[in-house]
Amino acid sequence: MENGFTYEDYENTAQWLLSHTKHRPEVAVICGSGLGGLADKLIQAQSFDYSDIPKFPRSTVPGHAGRLVFGFLNGKACVMMQGRFHMYEGYSLWQVTFPVRVFRLLGVDTLVVTNAAGGLNPKFEVGDIMLIRDHINLPGFSGQNPLKGPNDERFGARFPAMSDAYDRNMREKAFSVWKQMKEKRELQEGTYVMLAGPNFETVAECRLLQKLGADAVGMSTVPEVLVARHCGLRVFGFSLITNKVITDYESLEKANHEEVLEAGRQAAKKLEQFVSLLMTSIPPSHNA
Repeated sequence: MENGFTYEDYENTAQWLLSHTKHRPEVAVICGSGLGGLADKLIQAQSFDYSDIPKFPRSTVPGHAGRLVFGFLNGKACVMMQGRFHMYEGYSLWQVTFPVRVFRLLGVDTLVVTNAAGGLNPKFEVGDIMLIRDHINLPGFSGQNPLKGPNDERFGARFPAMSDAYDRNMREKAFSVWKQMKEKRELQEGTYVMLAGPNFETVAECRLLQKLGADAVGMSTVPEVLVARHCGLRVFGFSLITNKVITDYESLEKANHEEVLEAGRQAAKKLEQFVSLLMTSIPPSHNA
């Protein structure tokens, strides 16, 4: 069975949430490792533990709180995932992406994805923010895709285009908002490549990924984007560069999750301010 959820499962979860909150979000935000602080910025916030929401998987990774938070960010009605799900936790991709279709049924029309990523582009520094222009779905090359199996036309077409996955209009707005912030470092833009994890990459793998044209590497995000675009959501996203990948055999450095979370803590404030300012640039919902 490629997808263990029926349309009714997504509907039931959406109905459960709609009946337990007065919030009607237009924007959903998935907070990456160490970036859950964004949800603490919501006003009139109402939160639900994943364990209380019907059919929701649980978050098992340090730096992922495991809560769904509704509220307003800079005047925009939002729902935020404080903690996402990953293949390496043992979840199938249809479980990883379950919340995205639920958001669609809640009336959301924009998905903002954030993640912590390793910098492959030698110009990147730890603490940089990379606007995601495109992605490489490496697990997809071997048949791991959340859209595998029977297609439900109620969500979207069998063969969705991905050449315009990351909204160009929102990327342009992101650059002008960044200028207003007067940060020392420029806003980076590039291609995110997803690996399944949970191990960090070998030197040879990092060199290969650079040759493929990837600028940042991580273990998430792409499945949610595929499902979001399949069901017609506008998508834009950011990688917070939390470590530089090792591409030299002489190097004695090693990547580790603690350093990722620490770099996240250092730069998260900047990303939180950035996403908050961007909220006013998101076009009003068709559903509002």
